[in-house]
Amino acid sequence: GPQSPTSNAEGDLLFLLDSSASVSPYEFSKVKEFMWDLLQPFSFGPRDVQASLMHISTVPITEFPFGRHASAAALRGAIGATRQRMGDTNTGRALAHAKEQLFGDQAGARPGVPKVLVWVTDGFSSDDISQPMRLLKDLGVTVFIVSTGRRNFLQLSAAASQPPEQHLHFVDVDDLHIITSELREAILDAIRANRLHATDVTSSSARLAWPRLLEQDSGFYSLEYGPRAGQGTRRTQLVPGGDTSLVLSGLAPETTYEVTLIPESNLHYVPPQSTTVTTLP
Repeated sequence: GPQSPTSNAEGDLLFLLDSSASVSPYEFSKVKEFMWDLLQPFSFGPRDVQASLMHISTVPITEFPFGRHASAAALRGAIGATRQRMGDTNTGRALAHAKEQLFGDQAGARPGVPKVLVWVTDGFSSDDISQPMRLLKDLGVTVFIVSTGRRNFLQLSAAASQPPEQHLHFVDVDDLHIITSELREAILDAIRANRLHATDVTSSSARLAWPRLLEQDSGFYSLEYGPRAGQGTRRTQLVPGGDTSLVLSGLAPETTYEVTLIPESNLHYVPPQSTTVTTLP
């Protein structure tokens, strides 16, 4: 059924889709449905989630890069229009292309934003995936694998991010809906773990959490927040460098706040992080 948009998530999400002749047209159509169901609650845009889709075939083919579709309607139309490319299952070649092209600035990927790869496969690859997958992980990409086949368990376990029980799923193509909610939450966790985000939102308060960017003796944070579009005065709070959370109180109900966390380090530059929080009625 309809779900409310998922906010406080800013990340670049790449779908690597097996489009080769080893996948039947029926399986391909079911995977497309699964992709859209997985994405449906996200908010899309330059400060939210950006999605990209690439085909595994004889040569890698980019269906659309990051940033091309900034709304749910546009993204759903693009996924629906995706056609199977057939050819060989050269997954290693596609992974290398993803590292060199799609996760670079020229394809719309954003620097400093968490990167997630969701590889949907039937468990077979015509070429080696170990080295290009390692290079992607070295970039900080979190790798989830969904296999609709039952082969190559050891290879896929090594390819997925650790631990594999959280990042690798074996499921029949007709049962993909069973893992949709679990996988979506895992993707959100991977994105939010490295970003400023809000939890425990009420009509008048919200808890902010962020990764450890500073140490207690290496600086402090300047936290700035206020209603979106200048509807009220922005406030500033100073937070010790060892802290990783803070509760904002006294907020107005049904109001979207823009929040910026600025690390003030006396050792090196740490880029600021931003998010939005919408209070409840």
